[in-house]
Amino acid sequence: MRNFAPLICILILLCSCGSRTDLQPTQATILPKASLTNMPATSSPSKTPSAIDTLTLTDQDFQDARERMVIRSIEGWGIEDAAVIEVMGIVPRHEFVPEQYLDQAYENYPLPIGYGQTISQPYIVALMTQELGVSLGDRVLEIGTGSGYQAAVLAQLGVEVYTIEIIGPLAELAAERFEKLGYSQITSKHDDGYYGWEEEGPFDAIVVTAAPDHVPQPLLAQLKVGGTMVIPVGPIGGIQELWRITRLDEESYQSSSLGGVRFVPLTRIDETQEEAP
Repeated sequence: MRNFAPLICILILLCSCGSRTDLQPTQATILPKASLTNMPATSSPSKTPSAIDTLTLTDQDFQDARERMVIRSIEGWGIEDAAVIEVMGIVPRHEFVPEQYLDQAYENYPLPIGYGQTISQPYIVALMTQELGVSLGDRVLEIGTGSGYQAAVLAQLGVEVYTIEIIGPLAELAAERFEKLGYSQITSKHDDGYYGWEEEGPFDAIVVTAAPDHVPQPLLAQLKVGGTMVIPVGPIGGIQELWRITRLDEESYQSSSLGGVRFVPLTRIDETQEEAP
């Protein structure tokens, strides 16, 4: 059985969008989880800009750091999907973090990106991507673009990504990054992700990068039969459950718990306060 021990870490993820719908997972299977009291210690970003002159970092420095990240934080934490491991070693995470955090771009923890949001921990990006089980040419919906890193990882796998961000300035910056880096298969917009993207659905997979207190019904409706959604669900500020939900047919879904996590809340458009970074 796959080792899910790393899931006992409290992981803080980026972005926000939507909440509200009561899904009681059908045929739910809870996977074994270790006690949250046994969480291994994790690092966190410096609260002040790095003393290192980030302008001196070279492409080779970033490549070396990315390779270390894959060995220690992706393979070392139990990610087994070869394609996911490969793309985590390709996508330039440093292109998705603010300049003052460039020296920490490949550390295994979230980093601030402004507006109260973060870029996700590399391991959790890899885990959620692995659990989606996407194939070449799939259409994937992401709720919560943030800086765009998760969308870029998915796009590197050869899928078509539709991503929604509730915070306008973050949506604009992410769109600029996608264009700069050549991710033409990513389509993004600024909107309330609770309702999904009905006109572009249905989707082979849906990934939600912030936590509602229940699964939004519009997202379930936009998931293809046989498709998979990965979503954290639980109380704001508390421990949530990361769920993998598979649509079995038009009326039923099968859900499996991937363990305890902590995400930022999934908010609605009228709850968003677009404060200065």
